[in-house]
Amino acid sequence: MSQTVELPRVGGPGSGLGGPWRVLVLNDDHNTFDHVAETLSQVIPGVSLADGYRLADQIHNTGCAIVWSGPREDAEQYWERLDDAGLTMAPLEEG
Repeated sequence: MSQTVELPRVGGPGSGLGGPWRVLVLNDDHNTFDHVAETLSQVIPGVSLADGYRLADQIHNTGCAIVWSGPREDAEQYWERLDDAGLTMAPLEEG
């Protein structure tokens, strides 16, 4: 006879231990490709200008792109900086 052992939950609502938070940029009619690409490369660590243009193209063609994913504090900082630069942002999402 086997016994089921239920392990304690490590995370849950309000615990701060959930999955990574996603920063999404939305397509709009007022930001240029150049502005989006340059802003992404200046704000998001590890995003080169070429990466920024690839993301800008994805945003334009699909309506949005996840430009960064990770801890909530970092996600909030990048979201705010991108928003301050005039990019159209979706609300932060927990993954």
